[in-house]
Amino acid sequence: MSEILLVDDDTDLTTPLAQLLQHQGHQVTVAHEGLQAYRLAQSTSFDLLILDWMLPQMNGLDLCRHLRTAGCRSPILFLTARDTLPNRVEGLDAGADDYLIKPFEFAELSARVRALLRRPALLENPDSRSDSRLQVEDLVLDSDNRLALRGSRSIPLSDKETRLLALLMEHPGQVLSHEHIYQHLWPEEMRPSSNVVAAQIRLLRRKIEAGREAPLIHTVYGKGYRLGL
Repeated sequence: MSEILLVDDDTDLTTPLAQLLQHQGHQVTVAHEGLQAYRLAQSTSFDLLILDWMLPQMNGLDLCRHLRTAGCRSPILFLTARDTLPNRVEGLDAGADDYLIKPFEFAELSARVRALLRRPALLENPDSRSDSRLQVEDLVLDSDNRLALRGSRSIPLSDKETRLLALLMEHPGQVLSHEHIYQHLWPEEMRPSSNVVAAQIRLLRRKIEAGREAPLIHTVYGKGYRLGL
């Protein structure tokens, strides 16, 4: 059973959300103020923290920073209505592992919770799934769980994103043509439109190159794409 700290001053959200998470087998502690949450996180080893940004006493951004400074290594997910790109970058730079914007679908939140709860086990036991793991520079891919890890940040992936990233990581430093990617990802009879590879690359980049992280996927104009140097 995973222990989750849910921090939000909106009881209309925390009550049903805590019930849904408990129904999935998690133990949920709810805090409505930032300072209260900080004290709870200092006294209890939570498996996951879900933070709102706008909180009384101490806002979620400062809470995240203080927790990381104090040595907290638990995954942190921002669940907030602050939806601009600078907000997301600031949240991730403060030490958050993931960022989900309100309003949200519970199915997506649930998937992100599962992915974040898997991350510590992967980091502590890196050989546990060696048959399905690939690594290039600071990026790790766990294909079986459709999960990428970059530094301390976990990145849930779709099936197509997982297969595309695996293909690139299996050929580090090599240029893969559009045709090569087409043949790997789509059967001939299901061939999509000509710009779908570029669209998939663009979506994948948004996930694995967040904030100030160094670019990993490089476009080689007229030839294709390359992962790494």
